[in-house]
Amino acid sequence: MLIGNVGKEPVIHYYDRDQAMAMLTLATTERGYTLQNGTQVPDRTEWHNIVLYRGLAKIVEKYVHKGDKLYIEGKIYSRSYDDKKGVRRYVTEIYADNMELLTPKGYKEGNQTADNQQPTVGDTASQSSSTNGMVEEPPF
Repeated sequence: MLIGNVGKEPVIHYYDRDQAMAMLTLATTERGYTLQNGTQVPDRTEWHNIVLYRGLAKIVEKYVHKGDKLYIEGKIYSRSYDDKKGVRRYVTEIYADNMELLTPKGYKEGNQTADNQQPTVGDTASQSSSTNGMVEEPPF
């Protein structure tokens, strides 16, 4: 479970009979604090790669933008690949099962007047595989 802010505009790909996949980065921040001896511990931000499929991806395409606050539930998945230069790369991603949009509808930077919260959305259907080899789905 993660709560954080979207780091940049989501990337949406379509494959296999109008099936969608969305990828986004989510920043989670652990707030800094001051120790009893006066030492300042700064904020610590972690970046997470989030992958969403089918209905969730289509919701992301319509409603999620850079800076929006999201609640994500999913499974952590690690994989490796060889880049164009033959160097082994490692990637850790969160494959989202559920998502909740926490940024109020109509909220704009500097505008604190917001309408109702957007609804919770979830997608727990089984995942289909890609035929073009570009999209790698989890082994579960």
